[in-house]
Amino acid sequence: MTAEATATSSYWLNWRFFVCSIFILFYFVVATILISKFEGRKRSNQQGREDQKVAPGEVYEEEAWNTCLKSIHPAWLLGYRMFAFITLLTLLVTNVIIDGISIFFFYTQWTFTLVTTYFMLACVISIHGCQKHWAQARCDTEQGTDVSLRETADASNESGHSDDRKLAGGWIYAFQIMYQAAAGASMLTDLVFWIILFPYLGSIPYGIDLILIVCMHSVNAAFLLCDAILNCLRFPFFRIAYFFLWTCFFVLFQWLVHAYFNLWWPYPFLDLTPFYAPFWYLAVGTMHLPAYGSFALVVKLRESLLSRLFPESYRKIT
Repeated sequence: MTAEATATSSYWLNWRFFVCSIFILFYFVVATILISKFEGRKRSNQQGREDQKVAPGEVYEEEAWNTCLKSIHPAWLLGYRMFAFITLLTLLVTNVIIDGISIFFFYTQWTFTLVTTYFMLACVISIHGCQKHWAQARCDTEQGTDVSLRETADASNESGHSDDRKLAGGWIYAFQIMYQAAAGASMLTDLVFWIILFPYLGSIPYGIDLILIVCMHSVNAAFLLCDAILNCLRFPFFRIAYFFLWTCFFVLFQWLVHAYFNLWWPYPFLDLTPFYAPFWYLAVGTMHLPAYGSFALVVKLRESLLSRLFPESYRKIT
């Protein structure tokens, strides 16, 4: 069946579309359950006790702009985020100039835009955080506050007394959600391209097109991985729910567009014509777990290695 038949009812009213719809609905249900159960809630054994545990969905304001090591000034993270944002924005604009607005028909550009937006918001938050950091340092200098006492207070906060820290507002929560959704989507984009799509490309372009292809399917995840090594953001696994939703919305967008217009599919595994189409949907859906898990593993390795190598400087987030 050709692309010109995608807008006909026979293309959609069949068992293949029904099975794929079940897969999408399943991911929506799982995402909804995870978000409703864990997002933003604080659980404790008993109100007022000191052994309160921070729920995985809670985010504190300083986590968004602080570095994982106290010896690294937050300004370094700000500088890195500004460099990443400028580079990503330049690549995205260049891609639009060369290939037109139609590039946003692809999941790659959706994700690349999400990563670019994340770093744009990261720059704003880091600037605000650096201002607070410098203001606090100036205040401590003027009042003659002992640095060792402040470090002791910081260590106390990080060891579990999280009530002394300021809970994040809506923008920080959106930032955290964007970070984790972009991390999974970037890893998935790169894995699918280099493992599934790239080996079957009929011809490989050269010049600026080749550079864009390589960059669009590599620097997004690379920048996020470097940011994950520097920052002190937690990476609770339940936020894979937003990664699921991100991909589901893309698939629904494609289905809606193809239901009304006779267009080609941006990715061959989205085409519902072959009898094995549901297997492709299931396979790509299953790849969400290793894609997200691999990024989460990097964060765990960072925590393990840096806490051992720099026990006095590592900023433990609980």
